[in-house]
Amino acid sequence: MRFRVLGPVSLAPRTPSAAKPRALLATLLTQAGEVVPAPALIDELWGTEPPRTATTTLQVYVSQLRKVLGEGGSDERAGALLTRAPGYLLEVPEQEFDLPRFERLRAQGRTTLQERDYVHASWLLHEALALWTGPALSGIPHGVRLESAAIRLDELRMDVLEQRILADLRLGRHQELAGELLALANEHPLRESVHGHLMVALYRTGRGSDALRVYGRLRHSLVEELGVEPGPALARLHERVLRRDPALDWRPDREGGGSAGRAPHGPPSPRGDRAVGSGAPADSEGRVHAVPGPPPPVLPAATPGFVGRHGELAQGEGVLRAGPDRAPVLAVSGPAGVGKTAFALHLAHRLAGLFPDGQVFVSLRGPHGSPLTAAQAAAALLRRLVDEVPGSWLTDPEEVTDRLRRALRGRRLLIVLDDAVSEEQIRPLLPPGDTSAVIVTGRRGLPALDAAEHIALDTVRPDEAVELLMTAGGERMARDPVTAGEIARLCGYFPLALRVAAAALTARPHTTAAALAERLRDERTRLGVLREGDLDLRSSLLTGFQEAGAEQQQAFRLLSLAPGPDFAGWTAAVLLGTGPVAGRESAEELVRAHLLEARTDGPVPRYRFHSLLRVLAAELRAGEPDGERTRRDALERLGGAYLALARYADQQLVPGREWGEQEDLSDRGEREDREVRGDREVWGDRLERPASALTEGDVAAVVGTSPLRWFREEITGLVETVRQAHTAELWPLVWQLAGSAAGYFHVCAAWEDWEETHRLALDAALRAGDLAALATVRYSLGDLAWQRRDADRAMAYYTAAQHAFGLAGDRIGAARCRIGAADILLGRGRPGAAARRYGRALALCSAGGDLRGGVAALNGLALVNLQLGREETAAAQLAQCRGSAERLGDRRWTEYLRRTTVRLTTPTPHAVEVQPGIWLIAAAPHSAPA
Repeated sequence: MRFRVLGPVSLAPRTPSAAKPRALLATLLTQAGEVVPAPALIDELWGTEPPRTATTTLQVYVSQLRKVLGEGGSDERAGALLTRAPGYLLEVPEQEFDLPRFERLRAQGRTTLQERDYVHASWLLHEALALWTGPALSGIPHGVRLESAAIRLDELRMDVLEQRILADLRLGRHQELAGELLALANEHPLRESVHGHLMVALYRTGRGSDALRVYGRLRHSLVEELGVEPGPALARLHERVLRRDPALDWRPDREGGGSAGRAPHGPPSPRGDRAVGSGAPADSEGRVHAVPGPPPPVLPAATPGFVGRHGELAQGEGVLRAGPDRAPVLAVSGPAGVGKTAFALHLAHRLAGLFPDGQVFVSLRGPHGSPLTAAQAAAALLRRLVDEVPGSWLTDPEEVTDRLRRALRGRRLLIVLDDAVSEEQIRPLLPPGDTSAVIVTGRRGLPALDAAEHIALDTVRPDEAVELLMTAGGERMARDPVTAGEIARLCGYFPLALRVAAAALTARPHTTAAALAERLRDERTRLGVLREGDLDLRSSLLTGFQEAGAEQQQAFRLLSLAPGPDFAGWTAAVLLGTGPVAGRESAEELVRAHLLEARTDGPVPRYRFHSLLRVLAAELRAGEPDGERTRRDALERLGGAYLALARYADQQLVPGREWGEQEDLSDRGEREDREVRGDREVWGDRLERPASALTEGDVAAVVGTSPLRWFREEITGLVETVRQAHTAELWPLVWQLAGSAAGYFHVCAAWEDWEETHRLALDAALRAGDLAALATVRYSLGDLAWQRRDADRAMAYYTAAQHAFGLAGDRIGAARCRIGAADILLGRGRPGAAARRYGRALALCSAGGDLRGGVAALNGLALVNLQLGREETAAAQLAQCRGSAERLGDRRWTEYLRRTTVRLTTPTPHAVEVQPGIWLIAAAPHSAPA
C-alpha cells in the first residue's frame, strides 16, 4: 500500500471514491500512530450539525477503509486501522507513507544545510519536494482539523523550498533559479524571503535593474496592503544592490564544497572525492579548482509563468530519476498547443542538477516546419555536443550516427528532442549506455519506442487555466477573476490559447478582460482573436491537421458535425458514410493524431472534439467548395440513422410491440404504419423511413439490451439533430425525429426537450402543409400538456388534433384524441362527459380494428364506472382490457391492469392510476353521470 497526503489524498492501489471516506482516511493519516476520538472524527466529517446516524455511518466508513486496507494483503506494509478507545488508530508503515519520508528528508536537509554541505543539502531537499504532487490534502472536503493540517503542511513545503533555493544559490545556480523565483514571487506577493532570493538571483545574472524593480513592487504591496515597510534584511539587500556591492557576486564556497552545476542524482560522494559532474578536480579540503574546457550545453529558457501539471511533472521526474540499469526515455504527447515543449523545458530545468554534463535541446523540424530526417536530426544533435562538425561527416548517415554515439558515451546529459514525428526519427538519437536521459515530445504517442515511458498531456484544470491567465495577463486579468474564468473556458483550457489571450490583453493597454471575453464568444472569429505576435493558435492547430492524411482530414471535417458533447462509433460511421468498423477505425486514427479525444468510462468508447478543434474543423468545412452540400448530405444520413435507432429503442421500451406494426383498418381500406410513443400510439402517415448507413443488425447491436441507456447517451445529440434538420429545412425529418423520442420524453419526464422538439416539429408540419404530421404533433403536444397538468392547453391541442385528423380522414387518430380529452374530463370529476367520449372512441377503434386504442378507451370506461361506484362493471371491463393487452404482448399495460384490478378491493381514496405509471388526484364519486 502507498499512502499519500502531500497532494491529492490517495491510497494505492485503490482510493475510496466517496468524499467522506477519503476525508476520514486523511484525518487518520495526519495523526497516524495516534488514537483519534470518534467524536473528533464526527466533527471533522459533518461539522456542528452531524446527522442522527453519524456514529453508525462513521462505523460504515471505517469498515470500508478496513476492506481497502485488506486488499493490500497481510503484509505489514498494508497498514492497519484499529479500534482503540475512545476512537480509532491507523498504523501506517513509514516507508509507504509520503509524510514521514518528507519529514525525515526535511530534517536531514536542514542539518546538512547548516553544516554548509550545499550539494548534499540541495539533493536532500530536492528529494523531499519531489514527494509533493499538489496542495496538501487536496481533493477532499476539509473540516477544522484537516484545514489546519493542510495549512501547516503547505507552510512546511514552502520552508523546504526556500531552504533548497538557498542551497542552490550557494552553489551558483542563479540562471536556473531566476524563472522559478519569478513564478514564486508572483504566487506569494508578500513573502519577503522569496523576493530576497529572487533579487540575489537576478543580480547575479546581470539583471540588477530587475532586482531593484522586484524590491519596488514588494515595497508598494506591503505599504498598500499592510501599511508596513520591508524588513531590515531586505532593506539592506536593496541598498547593496543599489551600490553594486562586490560581496553579492557569487564565488564557490570555500568551506561548503560541492558542484555549482547540479543537484546530484543520488547522495553525493564524500568530500575529498572529485566533485561529480563539476568538470574540475577537488583538493583534500573539497575546494574546487576550475580547469579550461568548452562549457556544457544548456537548454533554452523555460516558459515563464508555467503553472499546474503537478501529477505529470511528478511522473516525469520519477522516470528521469530511473536507476542505473537503463537510460530513461520519457515520451510526452498531446495535441498542438497543449504545452508539450513548455512542459518538457520546465521538467528539464527542474532536474538540471541531475545532469552535470549539460542539457541539450534539439527541434526536430526544419525552418519551414517540415520534419527532419533521422540523419539530419542526428547531425543537429551532434553539432550541440562537439565544437566543430566537419562537412565530410554529414555526407554519410552512418558516420553521423557513429560520431554521435561516441560523443554521448560516458556523459550524463539530458536531451530534449522536440516535435518528433516517428519512432524511426528518434531511435538513432538515443544515447548508448545508461548515463543520459531523453525527453521526446510529439503530437503522436510513439508507442513503438523501445522502453519509453509515456505521458499524454491534456488541457489544464480550470483553476490552473485561470492562474496561468492571471500570471501572464497582468493586473487587469487579476482584477476580474470571473471574466478570467470565462476566458479560460472559451480558450478550452488550452495552454497556448491561454497564453495568446493573455498576450492579446497585455498588448492592448486600452482594453479590458471583459472586452477580450466578448471578442472570444463568437466561434466564427475566435481563432482570429487568438493570434498575437508570433503566437498563432490557428497555425499551431493547423499543423496537426496538415500532417494527417487526406482521408483523416476529411473525417476531421465531417465528424465535427456530430451533435452533442460526444458521439459514438456508429455516429462516425454514418457521418462518413461507411460501415461501423470503418467508422470507429477512422475515429481512432484521429485520436492517435490528437485531433479527437476518446472517452472510455462507459461500456463502449465515445469520442469528442476539443472546442477549439471543433471550431477549426467548422472553418475548414466552410471553406470547401461544396461544403454546404456535404453538410446537408451528412445531416440527412445522421438524421436517418437516429430515426432508425430511436424507433428501435422505443420499441424495446415496450416489449411485445414491433416497429411498423400494421393492422387492417377496414374503414379506410389501407394499411398505416403505427409508432407507439410511451403508452399512446402516434402515427406517421405516409412518411417514408429515411435511408441509413446502418443495417437492421447494426441498429440492434448499437441499441443493445438497454434502450433507456441508449436514449440517455444519445438524447442530447438527437435533440440537436432536430434543431439542425429544422435549420436545413428538412421538414419531414424534423417531425419524424421529434416523434421518435416522444416515448423517452414521456418515460423520463423530459418536458423541456419534448416541448422544444415538438415546437420545431409543429413549425415544420405547418411549413410543409402536411395535415397528418400536423395532427400527430398536436396530439403529442396534448400529451405533454396533460403530463404537465395543464388541462386547458391539453384540451386545446387534443381538440385541434382531432379536427386535423378528421380532415385527413383518419378516424383512428380522431378516436385517440377523444380518449385524451376524456382523460382530462375524468380528471376534472366529470365522469359522464368522459364516458361519452370513451364510448365513441371505443366504437371507432373497434370498427377500425385498433386493438390498442380499444384497450385505452375501455380502460377509461372502467375508471368511469369505478368512480361512479360500479365496481362489478369496472372489474369486467378491466378483465377484458387485460386480455386484449396480453394478446398484444404489452407487459406494461398488462401489469398496470393487474394492479388496477387489485385496487378494486383496496381502493386508494385520494389518487388513481389512470394509465401505466400516470396518477391523478381522484375526484369525488358521482351518483349519476354529469
